[in-house]
Amino acid sequence: MTTRGETLQLATRGSDLALRQAATVRDSLSSRRLAVELVEVETTGDQIRDELIHRLGKTGAFVRSLDEKVLDGELDAAVHSMKDMPTERPERLVVAAVPERAAAEDVLVTPDGRSLEELPEGATVGTSSLRRKAQLLAERDDLTVEPLRGNVDTRLAKLLAPSLQQEHQERHEAEQERKGNAGDPDTDDEEEHLYDRTVEEWFDDLTEFERRAMERDPDVEYDAIVLAKAGLHRAGLTRYVGMSDLDPDQFVPAPGQGALAVTAVDGDLALDIKDRLDDPQTRIETTVERTILEELGGGCVAPIGVHAQLEGGVIHTRVRVLSQDGTEEVSVGRDVPAEYHIDAAQDLAAELAEQGADDLIAEAKRDSTEADEDASTAREEDEE
Repeated sequence: MTTRGETLQLATRGSDLALRQAATVRDSLSSRRLAVELVEVETTGDQIRDELIHRLGKTGAFVRSLDEKVLDGELDAAVHSMKDMPTERPERLVVAAVPERAAAEDVLVTPDGRSLEELPEGATVGTSSLRRKAQLLAERDDLTVEPLRGNVDTRLAKLLAPSLQQEHQERHEAEQERKGNAGDPDTDDEEEHLYDRTVEEWFDDLTEFERRAMERDPDVEYDAIVLAKAGLHRAGLTRYVGMSDLDPDQFVPAPGQGALAVTAVDGDLALDIKDRLDDPQTRIETTVERTILEELGGGCVAPIGVHAQLEGGVIHTRVRVLSQDGTEEVSVGRDVPAEYHIDAAQDLAAELAEQGADDLIAEAKRDSTEADEDASTAREEDEE
């Protein structure tokens, strides 16, 4: 294990987004005079095939493998997306630090920047989140919501593939037509200005990400997808798409969305990490959100959104619990006192349960048990 003056070994998943997130933690600790080395760990969730991905949220498979390395003393700490973490934690392991939170809200992502209201009737929207699906259908029941899995770059590639392929085809056809009309004075000028570059020049100007996207053969053609704003920015992919913010009061984020967590064994090192990295406001907000989720007991199988914002001495808290088709919901907006935020969060969860949230969650659990593997889309992990 690391002692003072040595390099802290920080466990992270090996996906591009996970590495970027872990790098922000490393850089923050390094700027506070704590040397950090990132160590990639392949998780159980990374090994399992895609069609079984919905089972992972129930076991925290993307989190557990990293934390086991910490508990076994092989590594010093681990960095996670907060919303991926099960509410139940292993003994001896603590959330040593919660760095300052990035944007918590979801965004609608399209090739051309259209808003949710501007999508055509019956548009196909991709998401692997029950929460996002239910909130989309509650707002627009005409939408077709289809599963969409993979890392952030994979999801964006699936969205962009059809438009890139179409543009390539149109450019190719125009170039062939121009070649066929070569020497015809009636068409030369018109064809010359249709595109200002050849197909080869256009392709050469594409980034590696765009080329990989164009080579995809997606099973579903999406008009839009929904992602966490924080993850899209952290992945550095915003320049490829248009984004439309979704109001967090209506499209209530997942508990902990936009926040990172550093786990470590309870003790001096955990306290040292907390002193250097912990953001008190983010810790309070995410504690309220995760306390409500834990008290409701919905886990990953029910459409539950919880968002808390600390201002002064109060925490503005918004909760939505929905049926999976978005037709029923129990929701509340409440200011809770920061001084007693855990007790207040527990009381708010109890109130929601009495108002019918328990029934919606029980129904979601039954549906999750009965649904076949292809139909289940319960997991939200790695959408950050």
